[in-house]
Amino acid sequence: MIQDQLYFKGVTLLVTHYNRSNSLERLLNSFVDLKCVFEEVIISDDGSKTDHIARLNQLKHKFNFKLLTSSTNKGLGHNINKGQDIVATPFTLYIQEDFIANQSFPFHFHNALRIMKEDQTVDLISLYAYSPYPYSKCYKEGFSEKIFHFAPWYTNNLKFYLYGDHPHLRRSSFASKFGRYIEGMNGDLTEMNMSLAFIAGKGKCLLYDDHYGLLTQENSEIEPSTATFRKAHKFNDNGLYVVAKWMYGKYKFLKLNFWLVKKLIKRQSNRY
Repeated sequence: MIQDQLYFKGVTLLVTHYNRSNSLERLLNSFVDLKCVFEEVIISDDGSKTDHIARLNQLKHKFNFKLLTSSTNKGLGHNINKGQDIVATPFTLYIQEDFIANQSFPFHFHNALRIMKEDQTVDLISLYAYSPYPYSKCYKEGFSEKIFHFAPWYTNNLKFYLYGDHPHLRRSSFASKFGRYIEGMNGDLTEMNMSLAFIAGKGKCLLYDDHYGLLTQENSEIEPSTATFRKAHKFNDNGLYVVAKWMYGKYKFLKLNFWLVKKLIKRQSNRY
């Protein structure tokens, strides 16, 4: 990749942060090491402790970013809205602070940005995921289009995560099409609510096929992930747990379909 491609003009890097200033510094250093330069960098903090705020103010001078703070923790939805509200560029790279950009990131991010500029129908490109999306078709440049199927025989619950909070490139006009993030809910419900709004709004999302290839999520013992407990249960192979998980999966599938229908009805009524 030639040098001028490392300056991503028209892109704001928006990072949400909460009590993990060392992780944030590591993320920003990874972009520096890869010579990735964005038109603007915004760090949106969600009421971190005073020692982390002090560290953020030090990092602000080192990395030249805009820092938004909050007097109290108001949740992920508020934190993203707060940051997105001041983005002035046409594109936003959204990422949480516990990631590191890999060596392959600049080249493929350049391709993602070019796709967004060339194809006005693409609303969002996911750059990381815990698992591949269950229903997709090949797009180009190593990206696939996520396909949401309404038909009930497409029973994989992951289909409802057409949108995801993991690192992604999106149009900064995202909220005008799909609405703002709901506030006052926990992170999982905030994410699901936005994904249902994205589906109801007929959003188009691409995913980089090597979903672990561009970024690495790392959490130290000092700054651990808040999702550790939930992930640990994923690998429980106890017989009763497997049955309970299957039953819960079917219940969740029906519940999410019901929520989506409500979202579609509400969106339709708002047009009149």
